[in-house]
Amino acid sequence: MIPSLRWLDDEGAVEMIDQTKLPYELTFLKITTHEAMARAIKVMNVRGAPAIGVAAAMGMTLAAQQATANKASSREVLFAYLENAKKTIDSTRPTAVNLFWATSRMMGKAKATQGDTKEVVAALVAEAKVMWQEDIDRNKAIGMHGAALLKDGDTVLTHCNAGSLATVQYGTALAPIRAAIEQGKKIQVIADETRPRLQGATLTAYELYYDKIPVKVISDNSSGLLMRLGKIQKIIVGADRIVRDAVFNKIGTFMVALAAKYHNIPMYVAAPSSTLSLSESGKDVTIEQRDDSEVTTVLGKVKIVPDGVEAINYAFDETPIDLISGIITEDGVFTPKELLAKYQSRTK
Repeated sequence: MIPSLRWLDDEGAVEMIDQTKLPYELTFLKITTHEAMARAIKVMNVRGAPAIGVAAAMGMTLAAQQATANKASSREVLFAYLENAKKTIDSTRPTAVNLFWATSRMMGKAKATQGDTKEVVAALVAEAKVMWQEDIDRNKAIGMHGAALLKDGDTVLTHCNAGSLATVQYGTALAPIRAAIEQGKKIQVIADETRPRLQGATLTAYELYYDKIPVKVISDNSSGLLMRLGKIQKIIVGADRIVRDAVFNKIGTFMVALAAKYHNIPMYVAAPSSTLSLSESGKDVTIEQRDDSEVTTVLGKVKIVPDGVEAINYAFDETPIDLISGIITEDGVFTPKELLAKYQSRTK
């Protein structure tokens, strides 16, 4: 897949795939302000924790450019503008920790940069590019480590989209599959459709088909049966936040984990270290609730619930970490206990 977003040097803007239009059309958005970036994150033109992080970093860069264009007279004025932009961007999605990690990193970079406002802007452009490349490199490292878990002939279940589209490129949960195939292993993928926004059906299936990787889509309530029938050997999902006792990922992950535990099928979580928030526990995390129209209609087009009936629409759920066989980061594959030991000094 092509990168999900990139910085345009000649325009000082961000180009991104509009994921709300997939799989029907591949179109691109050009983002020129931090307000537009915040909207793109909120309405999910860009989505997936790692991609959101890079988008947020680029949004802070756009804010710095806006401030200097509006004649920010000093570093203090620029920093005040950036703090307000950070609040705007941070308010878009409460669960994905990469968002806050990225805006905080950019704010720290701005304050640590010596020189005038133009030099701060240049430093933020450079830092956003570094984070863009870091994401690709981390994903490929996740793929290398995770590929060792997959055997020739395995069928892997995944939930939601944690592929190239959810990152800058290559993916997290799909990275081990890509790497295993590059090593010559024959791997097939089963993608849960992932109600209510159907990211598995519309995005995971799209990018795997695009890259000629064998994939089949199932309804969300089918995975338990397929496990029971022996048609799934491994499960790999992504994550929006990993705390010391739980994994927060797309709604429906918890049910997959319970079925996997019952059937003794290994379930792995693939995520970069920027998704770790091990100073927190599950009770500290706000689970995003989105508009109930996502549930009462199919992709906002066909209404399936009677008028007057409300819906509950949590975007993510909380999977106890003891249901997870291993967490794959750019540094290796870890049991939950090993993960805490390696990264326990990390904060949000």
